[in-house]
Amino acid sequence: MVKILLVLPDAHIHRLKIGRFKISFREAPLTLTTLAALVPPELNMDVKIIDESIEDIPFNESFDLVGISCLTGTANRAYAIADQFSNLGSTVVLGGVHLSLIPEEAREHAHSVVIGFAEELWPQLLRDFVHGVLKKEYKSDRVCLENLPVPRRDLQKKFGYMMPNTVFATRGCRGACDFCTVPSVPFGWHMRPVDNVIDEIAALNGKRFTFNDVNLLDNREYAISLFKKMKPLKKKWGGLVSTRIGQDEEMLDLMSESGCIYLLIGFESVLRTATTQINKGFNDPNKYAALMQMMHARNIIVQGCFIFGCDDDGPGIFERTVNMVNELKIDIPRYAIYTPYPKTAAFRKLMSQDRLLHFNWDHYDTQHVVFRPAQMTPEELDKGFRWAYKKTFGLSSITKRLSFKRSFPVLLAGNLAYRMYCNRLDNDTSRLFTGQNVK
Repeated sequence: MVKILLVLPDAHIHRLKIGRFKISFREAPLTLTTLAALVPPELNMDVKIIDESIEDIPFNESFDLVGISCLTGTANRAYAIADQFSNLGSTVVLGGVHLSLIPEEAREHAHSVVIGFAEELWPQLLRDFVHGVLKKEYKSDRVCLENLPVPRRDLQKKFGYMMPNTVFATRGCRGACDFCTVPSVPFGWHMRPVDNVIDEIAALNGKRFTFNDVNLLDNREYAISLFKKMKPLKKKWGGLVSTRIGQDEEMLDLMSESGCIYLLIGFESVLRTATTQINKGFNDPNKYAALMQMMHARNIIVQGCFIFGCDDDGPGIFERTVNMVNELKIDIPRYAIYTPYPKTAAFRKLMSQDRLLHFNWDHYDTQHVVFRPAQMTPEELDKGFRWAYKKTFGLSSITKRLSFKRSFPVLLAGNLAYRMYCNRLDNDTSRLFTGQNVK
């Protein structure tokens, strides 16, 4: 029997670690469980999946084929894992969004690379491997999202994620945020048949799940059909939307009626000039308060995301952002550093201005400074970023933002988890990369 190992390298995401026990604060990723489900049944393969963020990679076991999916921030680790398994005699395949951006980099670390959607490519690759005709590259932008196999959640580590049930309805995004890799990968935007999505949600164990779609509301007609059919399921769910939802109370009501209790929203900045600069001009800080009132009136928890390091950000941006977060009572704030991923508009701009500091992909994770800001030094940006986190998740700030009426235990747990993350930031001894590839 052919033994396959599927790996997600450690992304150093927010997690709780007590001894050998690890639990991720995020939803379970779909990458590995989907790849496992796409294995053709007739090949009779033994499949194991490992998310290194919460599990150890079994280098002591023997595998015929090792598939590794990587983001930019995990690329170096992915290559190290690939090299180690290659040395142990395994055939190694690399894929993921980073490979779709710069595939030439990965070829020296893998026997084969996958560029594009896995639904068609992965089964063909496995058949070729079994028949001894594995190609060096598999590439396609075609995809059919009808009647997909159900992700192999049975292979997923139990108690590994705060939200173990993840579903997707759409893939891609029609936005143009300058820092985002999604519009930089030219594979378009796609929708699954609504009934297929409903069938998968209905079959989930438990009452809660999350959508991992980049923007669930990109097609209003589709979203309305989906939410109407979700109502009878009586499940509770969360997802990601833009601030545009504040302009559509009818949609927001429907989402709430269908079971929505949590939304991640990219506010990005308290400066209108900054949101315009990153191609999110529809984000108007003057309307954030009204949006939050709409959410809380429907008992929807909001994780609000903000980016530091835009060209209009000066040293005062950190305190101004923390103050607004507390005033708006954003339930679970999250901060990121402006990060120019390869092939994005942000990367091209900063590259042309000679402002990139290095190409050490380990730091291209939104938690480290990899460029020279326009109105601060890299050191000031890093210091302000860490200060904002610590200030926001100080007990006084948490108390200001939380309400005892709205899912208080869940909100308290989420805020305390990020409070612990602040300590991890302070213990990071390599905040600013000073090794090779420095410009």
